[in-house]
Amino acid sequence: MSTSPTSLTCTSLSFAWPDGTEVFDGLDVAFGPGRTGLVGLNGAGKSTLLKLIAGRLTPADGTVRVAGQVGYLPQNVTLDTALRVDEALGIDGRRAALHAIEAGDVREEHFETVGDDWDVEERALATLGELGLDHIGLDRTVGEVSGGESVLLRLAALLLRRPDVLLLDEPTNNLDVYARRRLYAAVESWPGVMVVVSHDRELLDRVDQIADLRAGSVTWYGGNLTAYEEALAVEQEAAERMVRVAESDLRRQKRELADAQVVLARRRRYGQKMYDTKREPRAVMKLRARTAQQSAGKYRIMHEEKLAGAKERLDDAVEAVRDDDEIRVDLPYTAVPPGRTVLTLRALELAYGARVAGGLDLHGPERIALLGRNGAGKTTLLRTVAGELAPVAGEATAHVPLRFLPQRLDVLDDGLTVAENVARFAPGATNNRIRALLARFLFRGARADQQAATLSGGERFRAALAALMLAEPAPQLLMLDEPTNNLDMASVRQLTGALEAYEGALLVASHDLPFLESLGITRWLLLEEGELREITPEAVGYSA
Repeated sequence: MSTSPTSLTCTSLSFAWPDGTEVFDGLDVAFGPGRTGLVGLNGAGKSTLLKLIAGRLTPADGTVRVAGQVGYLPQNVTLDTALRVDEALGIDGRRAALHAIEAGDVREEHFETVGDDWDVEERALATLGELGLDHIGLDRTVGEVSGGESVLLRLAALLLRRPDVLLLDEPTNNLDVYARRRLYAAVESWPGVMVVVSHDRELLDRVDQIADLRAGSVTWYGGNLTAYEEALAVEQEAAERMVRVAESDLRRQKRELADAQVVLARRRRYGQKMYDTKREPRAVMKLRARTAQQSAGKYRIMHEEKLAGAKERLDDAVEAVRDDDEIRVDLPYTAVPPGRTVLTLRALELAYGARVAGGLDLHGPERIALLGRNGAGKTTLLRTVAGELAPVAGEATAHVPLRFLPQRLDVLDDGLTVAENVARFAPGATNNRIRALLARFLFRGARADQQAATLSGGERFRAALAALMLAEPAPQLLMLDEPTNNLDMASVRQLTGALEAYEGALLVASHDLPFLESLGITRWLLLEEGELREITPEAVGYSA
């Protein structure tokens, strides 16, 4: 790392997607030393901002200035499965040169390649060990590691580079509890600038400050996520109190304006009576009339200005109160009679080695959590049940309509709009029906015509879930693979509420224990060392 103070600054940053969807218009924000949690609703532009800082996207206007090197861990980590681990870490050249020198090849080019990094192999192994990847080694291929391990492997590569600025986008996605703890430790020990986007409460409780990205601007809060939520609650209470005060003031100003109009009407009637009875000379009465009109005009204008001011104060107060839209999922009527068999697994052997010894029956409306460490085979099991993978042996039979929402959300066609994607799953549904449903998932009006390729992670989840929910026939067995990965906290709460109302059978693979517990799970299944078995709720914390 460089010894100079590290910071990154975005000045007058503007960016819009090719379809014209505006993300930023003149954003100014600066990040200094320390760990910053970047929060905001899905679609606010958190991931887009990190991509702009990392140089993965080019702003339409404005500048990004970074003092030092930038390391970036994207939300969806993809590594070439043919790469060796040392190649993925970016140390293969130095490692090969080092081995050549140790073998007696003392050509100058090898010394130039190694430079001062004589302990590169030891540092690499130590970094892997710190992240719980010491069992992998440097000579295996990326294709031999799990999705969660590939995330940690990419992080290890960044740590070895020692960048001055580290950008992490949903780094705990797909990580089991053990891997998350390793990542938490790496975050806590980070010495430079860190900006992390995450829905993981435990991770965000380890940052130094929160940057709240909302409506194209950033508001700063000192402390971690818990401190931010407490400060926000105080702010919102004050904002709601100001709304009540402004509403009361507006009512008072309306009454005063009405009273003023009554007074003016009385004055006009009195003046007209004096004029009609000719009690004073005509010139005096005309002068009185002009003076009264001017006074009445000023009086009326004063009260109208007071009323306009009260309305403006009310608008400002209402603006300060957050009324964030959240997904409202009306799941179709999918009741399954208690005891009815919805899924049968018999002597099932899966690709990559996992198996279900004997048999396993799932009944409606059971709520089943599927646990297991990264690489245990949870996704493989779900894909086999969904019919996407053929079993090596045995059978997996679904007895009711099922839908599967995969971890990668690849059910969407990036070349189609949100509405067109949903229509693929429900060819019999009318356009009005599709758009009415999408509105509940916050795709209103032109948002429903946005291309899937331009959606944020959370928006993509909403679009994929909408497509499955409107699909024909409606699912009586719903399978979800790490559904909370790309959702903001408000959307996780709404998803929980929707699934609580779901009357079919539910099978969820997740490392997010608070989310699973909120669903009212009735059975816990653990896939470990190639075997699927049922565990007690008490053992869950040690197995996730």
